[in-house]
Amino acid sequence: MRVSKIVAEINREWEENPLRVIILLAIVSRLVAVIFSRGFGWFDDHFLIIEASQSWVDGFDYNRWLPESEGNNGPTGHNLFYTGLHYVLFRFFSFLGFDDPQGKMYVIRFLHAALSMVVVILGYKITLKIGGQKAAGISGLLLALLWMFPFISVRNLVEFTCVPFLFWGTWILINDKKKRNPFLQGLLAGLILGIAFCMRFQSMVYIGGIGLGLLILGRWKEAITTGIGVLITAFLLLATIDIYVWGYPFAELLEYIDYNMHSYAEYNIGPWYQYMLVIMLALIPPISFFLIFGFFYAFIKVWRKYLLIFLPVMLFLIFHSYYPGKQERFILPLIPFFIIAGTAGWYHFLQKSRFWAGKKALHRSSWGFFWLINIILLLVISTTYSKRARVESMCYLSKYQDIDNILVENSNKDGVNLLPMYYLGQWAGYSEINNTRPASVVGAWYKENYLNMPDFVIFEGEKNIEYRLAEVKKVFPDIVYETTVSPGMIDRILFWLNPVNENQNVYIYRNTQSRPHKIE
Repeated sequence: MRVSKIVAEINREWEENPLRVIILLAIVSRLVAVIFSRGFGWFDDHFLIIEASQSWVDGFDYNRWLPESEGNNGPTGHNLFYTGLHYVLFRFFSFLGFDDPQGKMYVIRFLHAALSMVVVILGYKITLKIGGQKAAGISGLLLALLWMFPFISVRNLVEFTCVPFLFWGTWILINDKKKRNPFLQGLLAGLILGIAFCMRFQSMVYIGGIGLGLLILGRWKEAITTGIGVLITAFLLLATIDIYVWGYPFAELLEYIDYNMHSYAEYNIGPWYQYMLVIMLALIPPISFFLIFGFFYAFIKVWRKYLLIFLPVMLFLIFHSYYPGKQERFILPLIPFFIIAGTAGWYHFLQKSRFWAGKKALHRSSWGFFWLINIILLLVISTTYSKRARVESMCYLSKYQDIDNILVENSNKDGVNLLPMYYLGQWAGYSEINNTRPASVVGAWYKENYLNMPDFVIFEGEKNIEYRLAEVKKVFPDIVYETTVSPGMIDRILFWLNPVNENQNVYIYRNTQSRPHKIE
């Protein structure tokens, strides 16, 4: 009886205020990710953001991006605005005396989770505007609870951090409930869309699609002022930083464009249809087919209403599909827009479909299958400690002060994983042993350069571990076993599916010559 009352209360609340229910679900799911989804997801969201900004606070330039750093030859094409925001935040933490690396990341994940709520709320409102109440409810649930969103929402990933500002700017231009001055409306939208551009340069393709859509709709005043707004924000948030650092505006942006025009072959080259496959799998078939069909159907039937979403999304998709270098995260900004337009279009189609009018049970079963798979994935992914072995190995070593050097060994391949030194709490030097640089060569290099012996040796992976250990002991005979740090479950699964995902056991050995005593 009590359960039935709870269900009835939920149904009543959903009927009266679905947005309130959606917001509550989004908050809970993201707080779970804030608490449990530690570590980092990709290279970029940690080493280009967290490592760089914290090193600046500590008087060190981890990536050698700044002109005064040894080895820097000019702009490197990296986004100094978003990294700079983290620098300011870490400076504030330092001012407060808050120095716990994991504790600071809890705060950062929380701030990103709060920002992602913009996508949920405005996604619901945009769908309500273009597709009605039923579509808005489903769209809101998907934006709140799609299996990947809580995990991605708490990451320092510019591909997704820019999305709230794309939604906000789009909503300003779509929302005509209040009559506004078109000049001011376009300017405000442009200022906000410009923030998205300053975070993720490729979002200019989406913004350009909005401008083109406004021109097609005859809203040329808003098109012009939107462009002006984007330029103002870009100058304030990008150009001024580059003028201060490099002496001229947009130095990093120009280098970024030049690099991507000439170095795309250095990254994964994928087929033109790769991103459509990503969207289909991410949205879980058969629902993904419904949403993709709805996305195109809506535009065909009522194109004016959907143009400011359809055109930017299509241009963004075409651009990335044409560009040879492909990574799944590049297409992340499109998935929320596919959801809102696809859901609106699908439910518009259902109202007129004779086939689905007689197949309501099949439709419910399709959604039931979707939610079953989605909730399983959501619970697993949202609680995943990503890159656990690499992070926890540094957390373990952080109890040792004044570490001079760490040696990383993985002679199974031609390189080693970067160490997330942020979690070590100190910027120790480290070198590597790989299959082109054996232990004997590394030992000789230490002696020739008069470097101190490594304080610790980290072995990545268990493959050939006994042989590798014996080879290292020939050079550094005084190393002793300290501890083993294991990856999380998802990390192990990803490594099993594709060994390119370097998520393996980490074996830590202490050099008793420089570190005679183990600290418990």
